[in-house]
Amino acid sequence: MRKKVELILLILLLAGLVAVSRNLGEYVSSGKVKLTKKTVVIDPGHGGADPGKIGINDAKEKDINLQVAKRVKKLLEDKGVKVIMTREKDQMLSEGSTGSKKVQDMKERVKLINDTAPDLAVSIHQNSYSGEEVHGAQVFYYTHSTDGEKLAEIMQKALLSVDRDNHRKAKADSTYYLLRRTEVPTIIVECGFLSNYEEAEKLVDEKYQKQLAKAIVKGIESCLAD
Repeated sequence: MRKKVELILLILLLAGLVAVSRNLGEYVSSGKVKLTKKTVVIDPGHGGADPGKIGINDAKEKDINLQVAKRVKKLLEDKGVKVIMTREKDQMLSEGSTGSKKVQDMKERVKLINDTAPDLAVSIHQNSYSGEEVHGAQVFYYTHSTDGEKLAEIMQKALLSVDRDNHRKAKADSTYYLLRRTEVPTIIVECGFLSNYEEAEKLVDEKYQKQLAKAIVKGIESCLAD
């Protein structure tokens, strides 16, 4: 009788271990283990009195940046990532300050990122050029950052999901204040060119913004897992 009880208990124990193992496997494969402990700063560029680029279709960069950033934030939070936004409304971070509001705005963004010390900071922007034919998303990183270069290349690859014909490469830059002054891995995602009419129209389209947000989140996931 005693041996039969012990056998039953052993079977129940093994069954429990199998269940726990299966659930853990699902938990790990879902990415929650590696993502729930991560913090990401999302920086929607410009805002308030600083509209950024003005599209050929009159779209304002600051608005598109915030719209895409909010979509990225929601998707990341759904995956358990802690997301900190530099702004969540149409404003500059320098409102109420004296001196150059643009300079102060950039300093406030850098300070927020450095004080937060996230695993990754992603600044979202839109591009522009004198020639209307130029198009395609492009990711920038600080010239002297090997981590930044690797992360930018990962993000650039992820963005191919919204435009397979985009042949742009991740690009080094030593002049962007945000890239030079942040103390954590930081990349700038230029989602497209507002100077290209076809792309400018896509960038204000809700469906396309959702696709962009998914691609950026995919890139962030890959960056965090790397």
